[in-house]
Amino acid sequence: MCGIFAYLNYNVSRERRYILEVLFNGLRRLEYRGYDSSGIALDADFPSCASSAPAPAYAGAPPLVFRQEGKIESLVRSVYSEVDEKDVNLDTAFNVHAAIAHTRWATHGVPAPRNSHPQSSGAGDEFLVVHNGIITNYEVLKETLIRHGFTFESDTDTEVIPKLAKFVFDKLHDEEGDVTFSQVVMEVMRQLEGAYALIFKSPHYPNELIACKRGSTLILGVNELSGQNSGKPFQDVKALTTNGKPKELFFSSDLCAIVEHTKNYLAIEDNEIVHIKDGSVSILKFDHDKEKPASVQRALSVLEMEVEQIKKGSYDHFMQKEIHEQPHSLTTTMRGRLKDSGVLLGGLKEHIKTIRRSRRVVFIGCGTSYNAALAARPFMEELTGIPVTMEVASDLLDRQGPIYREDTAVFVSQSGETADTLLALDYALENGALCVGITNTVGSTLSRRTHCGVHINAGCEIGVASTKAYTSQIVAMAMLALAVGSDQISTQARREAIISGLSSLPSNASEVLKLDADMKELASSLIDSESLLVFGRGYNYATALEGALKVKEVALMHSEGMLAGEMKHGPLALVDENLPIIVIATRDACFSKQQSVIQQLLSRKGRLIVMCSEGDASAVCPSGSCRVIEVPDVADCLQPVINIIPLQLLAYHLTVLRGFDVDQPRNLAKSLIQHWTDTAHSPVPGSRLMDGRRGELVLTDHGGEEVWNSIASGAPDSRVKINLVIYNFVSYVGGV
Repeated sequence: MCGIFAYLNYNVSRERRYILEVLFNGLRRLEYRGYDSSGIALDADFPSCASSAPAPAYAGAPPLVFRQEGKIESLVRSVYSEVDEKDVNLDTAFNVHAAIAHTRWATHGVPAPRNSHPQSSGAGDEFLVVHNGIITNYEVLKETLIRHGFTFESDTDTEVIPKLAKFVFDKLHDEEGDVTFSQVVMEVMRQLEGAYALIFKSPHYPNELIACKRGSTLILGVNELSGQNSGKPFQDVKALTTNGKPKELFFSSDLCAIVEHTKNYLAIEDNEIVHIKDGSVSILKFDHDKEKPASVQRALSVLEMEVEQIKKGSYDHFMQKEIHEQPHSLTTTMRGRLKDSGVLLGGLKEHIKTIRRSRRVVFIGCGTSYNAALAARPFMEELTGIPVTMEVASDLLDRQGPIYREDTAVFVSQSGETADTLLALDYALENGALCVGITNTVGSTLSRRTHCGVHINAGCEIGVASTKAYTSQIVAMAMLALAVGSDQISTQARREAIISGLSSLPSNASEVLKLDADMKELASSLIDSESLLVFGRGYNYATALEGALKVKEVALMHSEGMLAGEMKHGPLALVDENLPIIVIATRDACFSKQQSVIQQLLSRKGRLIVMCSEGDASAVCPSGSCRVIEVPDVADCLQPVINIIPLQLLAYHLTVLRGFDVDQPRNLAKSLIQHWTDTAHSPVPGSRLMDGRRGELVLTDHGGEEVWNSIASGAPDSRVKINLVIYNFVSYVGGV
C-alpha cells in the first residue's frame, strides 16, 4: 500500500536541492506499491530577526510541507513551482537535516492534497507524520481530540496521530517540563490500535526522526560515509552510529528504496521505537504493560541486492523485465536444493515427519498465490498421498472453516505481508495447525510467524502483477511435495522424472520466451475484444485462472478462467464467432478430453486460440481453423510453469496496446497490510523462544542452511548473513 521514505544526513553537508532529489528518487523506487498522491516535508530557513511574523513555539526551523495528488512527477513540478513562489533557497546547505516523504494509497478520504501525507498536528506543523497502515480506533481518538479543541482538515485516519502527538506533548510539557521525543511517540503508540508504520518529524526536536511499527514493514538503512564499515555484517547499529562520523540514515517501506545508498540495513520489529538523534540510533521496545520501554541492541544486516535489480534496464516496463527474468528466477529457486536425485529443503527438515503424519494439507492464499497453490495441489496429492484442500484466505475467515491440530496449513504469499493471508495464519495458529510459509520476502511477517517454510528466491518483483514469483512458487511447492513424499518407494520413478524435469525448466522457459513476438501479434488481434475466456483442466486449470487474472488486472479487459469440464454447464452459451477463447491442451492425462472440448467449440463457430505441445498442432486443430500456440513439452505436473509464460506475454502486450499502465494497474497495489486490532501477539505454538540469546540467520545458495533455520553457522558461500540479538522473540524453523 503506502510507501514511506525518510532521509537524515549527519556531519555531512547536503544542499536542500540534493535532499529534495533524494526524497523524490526514494518515492520513485516505491511507486510500484501503488499510490494516488504523495508528499514530502523538509526544513525551511530560520526566520530572520527582522521578520514581523510571530516567533514559532519551537526551537527548530519551521518545516516546508508539500503535498500533491497524482503521480510523483506532479509532486516534483509542484514543489519546484512553490519553491520559486516562496523564494526558498535550494542552495542552502545543512550539516544535519531530517526529511520525510510518502506515497499514499487512498483508504480514508479521496485522493487530494489535504488527504496526502505528511499529515500535520495543525498550525505551525509542530508534529508531522507519514503512515502506512490503518488505525482502527481513529474515530474514537478523533472525537476525543475534537473535544479538546483540535480541528481536522482531512478525511484520513492518519491525522489523529500528529494531533495526538501534539496533545501528548503539551500535556507532558505542562506536567513535567522537558519531554523527550521518544516519550511522546511511546504515549501515542499506547493509544493506537491497528496496523501501522510511522515516521515522526517535529521542529520541537530538530534534526531528529522517530520511526515505529506494528504490522507494516519498515526498514532502517545506514550509510557511513567514511566507508570503513561498508558491507561488514554483524555491526551493532548503536555502536556504529554513535561514532560521530559523517553518515546518512534512511527509513523506507522497502529495501528497493535504499539499495542505491547503502547495503547496511535493519528490519525494524513490531513495537520497536527507532530514534535517530545526533547521528545515533537508539532502539526501544514498547510494551503496553510497562511504563518504560526496554533498550534493545540490534545488529545491521548486509543486503545482497544490486541497483540493477530495481531498474528496468533495457526493458520498457518492470512486468516485461520480470517475465523475461524467469529462466534466472527458476534457477535461483532450485539452486542447491536438487541433490543426488532428491530434494533438500533445510527449512523443513525438522518438520517433514510431522507433515507426513498430517490428516490433510490445506493450501491458503489470495489471487496469484492461490492459483500457484492450486497448480501444486495435484502433484502434492499424488506424491504424498495426503488429501489437499484449497482455501481462499478471506473465505476461510468468513466461514470460520475447520482447521485441526492434525492439519498442515501452507500459506502462500509473494510479499509475506498479504492482509487476509496473515489473518488466516492467526486463525490456523489459534487452532493448533502446523503452519508452513511459502514467500519471496525474507524477514516478512509470514516468514517470522510460521513454524517453517520455503523461501522462493525469485528476486525483487516490482511490477504489481506477479509473474516470476508465480512460477517460482509452483516450483517451490513441487520441491515441497517431492521432499514430503520422498519416503514412498512406489513413487520413486515418478519423483526422479519430475526432478529431471525441474532441472530443464529454465532452458524450457527461455525457449517459450521466444514466442514474445507471436504474443504481441495475437494481442493486436484481441485489442478490440471486450471479453476473453480461458479453458483449462487438470494441471492447467490453475493456468487458466492465472492467465485470465493477468489479462484482467493489467489489460483491464474482462476475462474468465474456467474449468473445461464445466463448459457444458453454462459457459457454452457464451460461445460465438466474436468471443475469443483460449484452450490449454498440452500433453497430459486430460489431453483427449481437451481435444473433445476443442471440437465442440469449433462446431459452434468459436473463435479459438489453442495452446498445445510442440508438434501437436495438427492433433488439436486438424482443420487449421484456429490459432495455435506451441510450447515445449515438459513433465505434465510442471507444464503449468511453461504454459503461463505465453499468457503473461499476451497480458503484457494487450496492456501496452490498449494504453494502460503496465506496472501500476488501476486500483491495485503490490502488497496489502494487515488490519490488526489486538494489542500483542503470543509466540507461535510449538516454537522456541530465544530470550536475549544471539541467533544467526543465514541465507545461502544451498538448501541446508536457510533463513527459517533457528541457529545456523555461516557458510563460505553464504549470499546474505544476518546476525540478530532477539529479545523475547520467536525463532522459526523453515527454508530459504
